[in-house]
Amino acid sequence: MFLGKVIGSVWATQKESGMENLKLMVVQPIDWRGLENGQTVIAADRIGAGIGEQVIVSRGTPARILFGSNSVPIDAAIVGIVDSFEVPGVSEEEG
Repeated sequence: MFLGKVIGSVWATQKESGMENLKLMVVQPIDWRGLENGQTVIAADRIGAGIGEQVIVSRGTPARILFGSNSVPIDAAIVGIVDSFEVPGVSEEEG
């Protein structure tokens, strides 16, 4: 899993079987400070994340399992919307 920020949406009228009515979001991986940390990914979203929100993203087989089938072509899924988090030993000025 990784921490990310939703930076956009993807619209696709034609999708593979199993992806009907599935919202797709563009997610920028970030580090705990909120700084970009990797290449953007397109993640399936069933929990209603919005642009600008920090999210938890699962990748690979764990993401696909959420959809109940190994035949669904999903390799990233938003699994949580972050309300807050704490990194012990880090002052407010550093974060």
